[in-house]
Amino acid sequence: MKIIKRDGTETDFDRRKIADAIRKANRAGVPELSDEWIDTLALTIEKDCQKLNRAIYVEEVQDFVESGIMKLGAFEVAKRYIRYRHQRNLTRKANSTDKSILSLIESNNEEIKQENSNKNPVVNSVQRDYMAGEVSKDLTRRLFLPADIVQAHEEGLIHFHDADYFAQHMHNCDLVNLEDMLQNGTVISGTMIEKPHSFSTACNIATQIIAQVASNQYGGQSISLTHLMPFVQISREKITKSVEKEAAMLGGKPEAEAVSKIVEERLREEIKKGIQTIQYQLVTLLTTNGQAPFVTIFMYLNEARNEREKADLALVIEEMLNQRIEGVKNEVGAYVTPAFPKLIYVLEEDNIREDSPYYYLTKLAAKCTAKRMVPDYISEKMMLELKVDKTGEGRCYTCMGCRSFLTPYVDENGKPKYYGRFNQGVVTLNLVDVACSAGRGKLEEFWKILDERLELCHRALQARHKRLRGTLSDAAPILWQHGALARLAKGEKIDKLLYGGYSTISLGYAGLWECVYALSGKKLTEPEGEELGLEIMKALNAACAKWKKAENMDYSLYGTPLESTTYKFAKALQKRFGVIPGVTDKSYITNSYHIHVTEPIDAFDKLLLESKFQKLSPGGAISYVEVPNMQDNIEAVLSVMKFIYDHIMYAELNTKSDYCQDCGYDGEIKIVEDDGKLYWECPKCGNRDTSKLNVARRTCGYIGTQFWNQGRTQEIKERVLHL
Repeated sequence: MKIIKRDGTETDFDRRKIADAIRKANRAGVPELSDEWIDTLALTIEKDCQKLNRAIYVEEVQDFVESGIMKLGAFEVAKRYIRYRHQRNLTRKANSTDKSILSLIESNNEEIKQENSNKNPVVNSVQRDYMAGEVSKDLTRRLFLPADIVQAHEEGLIHFHDADYFAQHMHNCDLVNLEDMLQNGTVISGTMIEKPHSFSTACNIATQIIAQVASNQYGGQSISLTHLMPFVQISREKITKSVEKEAAMLGGKPEAEAVSKIVEERLREEIKKGIQTIQYQLVTLLTTNGQAPFVTIFMYLNEARNEREKADLALVIEEMLNQRIEGVKNEVGAYVTPAFPKLIYVLEEDNIREDSPYYYLTKLAAKCTAKRMVPDYISEKMMLELKVDKTGEGRCYTCMGCRSFLTPYVDENGKPKYYGRFNQGVVTLNLVDVACSAGRGKLEEFWKILDERLELCHRALQARHKRLRGTLSDAAPILWQHGALARLAKGEKIDKLLYGGYSTISLGYAGLWECVYALSGKKLTEPEGEELGLEIMKALNAACAKWKKAENMDYSLYGTPLESTTYKFAKALQKRFGVIPGVTDKSYITNSYHIHVTEPIDAFDKLLLESKFQKLSPGGAISYVEVPNMQDNIEAVLSVMKFIYDHIMYAELNTKSDYCQDCGYDGEIKIVEDDGKLYWECPKCGNRDTSKLNVARRTCGYIGTQFWNQGRTQEIKERVLHL
């Protein structure tokens, strides 16, 4: 069993150190405990720690020591132990940030090493970002947030997201207006970038825009392939002139059909070149936070304005899928699954049935999903039902990153607007803690505590909003001045974009499954549990509606994609309530409204049930089904996709895509337990060196490739197959 020290370093658990600490407190005054009792108590504490089935933090051990001494009636010893612990905490507090920074520089801070599954913590740029983040979190705790919100965050009642960026005037997610920037020009690092004259140049500029945007916000961003599609025709015309010129130089007059054939062949090469630029640039670029841009690419045929443009868009989508199926080469030259860009493919009438004109693209998407876990799927049919704006029309559009959705919006000219909008930030409520605080069957107490916690989240969200209010466009010119989000003047404040629904601000929630079970003893898959779960979701939406009406700000309910926070919440719950079977007995809690990963249920029942909850999560939500290797069963993938089209707005299929650099094994890398800790291990050669393993797993809406903390690793290990 491992123990994690205060500076984040990990070491072997040693029961003797517990016994020595108790003996010191016992001898500091009149002794109340014999050596035999102390040794027995230390052994009991060790067993209690082992029951948690994970690496334990030193503060948790000390909590066990305090309660253990008091249970033995040695109250004076307990006082001396608590007093000494308090004095040591005060000493450490003055310099805790320094120690955190030093431990992350030496790459021995276990918590930070596993905080983000798409950041490599040994890389200088990542360490620099983490160092700045530690300073920002320190400032946030001491200066920017009320003490009760800081305390609630530290105790795991809520999670104040991205405190490592809060000191700056930065926001969360973007839906980039790539069309405006490409058609009307933009400015990157003080250099004017005019409208491109070819598809490949447009793709190159798009990657530079994405990198710049990623360096000026901290969440995900999305672009649409539709905004690149007009440049296909520009390249076609350019290539046609070139071919005709070549023919004239040779003194010939080729048939129009022959010219057209040559042009289309060269055009496909141009498209291939452009998509390669996007794929390899986005995989190899490092933004200022030390990771590849967290970007989603949207593929929606019905976004095209006419049939000719739709056909050109289909060419681009086809190439994007083909290149993603191939993958990218790792450091030893083997093709592996990249984490980004994330792809979303819209299922629509033109591509969902065997007789649809673009069904061939849907089959290609299914093949890509089976091999590389992307694209994910949006149902145009369901989205048009759920995303209706004030004109009465349904709209289909992409999320901002992995799941954060804007709410329907119509501008002052009566036109729907999505590109160029953003999310101000997120605060997540730990629903499990609310339920455990109330107790089994005490619904009246639950609703009372829920109201109190919601108001706490409300004030935390207001703090996020106020931090952005007054921000000058100069803080991020690419965003506010040069078209990614707006074209404000230099020195102009962004305030008008924070109100009236132009941007959203998100109330996140986590652990609905455990919350319902803690309250009622029923699962979300049972009628009583489903009814209670939906009632809770409606209450969360009602709170957002109340705040929105009072403040003219678009508060929206968001199914939080917990990554490292799932572990944080689980530890906090065990500390506050102990181990409650079915509630706090894991090192993770369930994301958003999801059915628990261990629950046996088939893919279609899971998607159908979760669709009811997804409707009540307008600020963002995604459902998934866990599947085995489907590369030889594409028809089964297509059947799930067709079910998604008819029943749920946004969903994905999770498979595995791994590689061992030591032995060349390209099957599933397994998770094994050793001395209370989980490790990734090649089943062929036993390699556990993560620097020589390529593992890709859907973490929480997006793919992670840099490994995970113990809580998330346990969750991945325990996932059951739904197909």
